[in-house]
Amino acid sequence: MLTRPAVVVAVLTVQTACAAVFVSDILLSIVGVPVPPLPWRLREIMEMGAALGLVLGVAAGAMLLRVTIRRTRRAEAAFRVASGAFMQVVDEHLDNWGLTPAEREVALFALKGLSLSDIARLRGTSEGTVKAQTNAIYRKAGVTGRTQLLSLFVDELMDVNGVVPSAET
Repeated sequence: MLTRPAVVVAVLTVQTACAAVFVSDILLSIVGVPVPPLPWRLREIMEMGAALGLVLGVAAGAMLLRVTIRRTRRAEAAFRVASGAFMQVVDEHLDNWGLTPAEREVALFALKGLSLSDIARLRGTSEGTVKAQTNAIYRKAGVTGRTQLLSLFVDELMDVNGVVPSAET
């Protein structure tokens, strides 16, 4: 497969050699450095090798691009699944904590990283009201702040079959 590093390095090496041949030939002509002419067959072989290197580079580039696009699509799909799973975890916790509709909305804004003033502006309330609602959310969730609130959800998503990865692995 063309995604192996050795193959990519080989194609890049051939392309670099081809570029060096073409560029040095042009530069030497421009500068006026006398270069003894190469035998016709050798020159043709070099040009065929350079052309082959360029064609291989285009083919390798196209295949690597295709692989990259495929991997990107898979990563985007996995992200969508993870986002859905995250929202499911959030909804379950918010339901279990018995938040009011207003507290639920504030909690979602807080999890998105909005400041108290931004949340107040979006909800058309005062910052004091939002602060009181966030304190009620933290109390019901059993946490002391926004960071701990977010970590509840992240920890649960990272917990696979009841096993949380340790720092040692």
